[in-house]
Amino acid sequence: MKTLFIGGIKSGKSINAQKHILKNSITKPTYLATTEFVDAGMKERIDAHIENRGDDFETLEEPLKIYEVIKTNKNPVLVECVSMWINNMFYHSFSLEDMKKELTKILELNQDIVFVLNDVGSGIIPDNKLSRDFIDASGKLSQLIASECDEVYHTIAGISTRIK
Repeated sequence: MKTLFIGGIKSGKSINAQKHILKNSITKPTYLATTEFVDAGMKERIDAHIENRGDDFETLEEPLKIYEVIKTNKNPVLVECVSMWINNMFYHSFSLEDMKKELTKILELNQDIVFVLNDVGSGIIPDNKLSRDFIDASGKLSQLIASECDEVYHTIAGISTRIK
């Protein structure tokens, strides 16, 4: 089964995705952490996620080649988070087409996967090309993921509502 949790930053989507995969897993799930250490602020966010998940997950870190990690994993996988993965891919000069190919391969796997993604497309159009490219890519990739997921949850104020 494939599931997507989408919502704004600090909406509670990560916690709810963790609860969801733990509730629905027979084996200890894998937490695929995609965030690269960038600065002290990101380290604080990463540390908070580590504390929240505790020992409930096997943690693997991979900022780019997430298909390679997921395809060899036998346990359900929580991808935390697709938004940071998109950021990493742009930073390392990968194209939107590269991202689509990677996600398409993942979505074709016969495996339980929960994706976490920030909903960044509800604001204004940014004044710089990189931000516009990121928002556009995030929107297009969220549509790809949601179209292939069995369940999609939108999270606001800590409440996840099933929309698919």
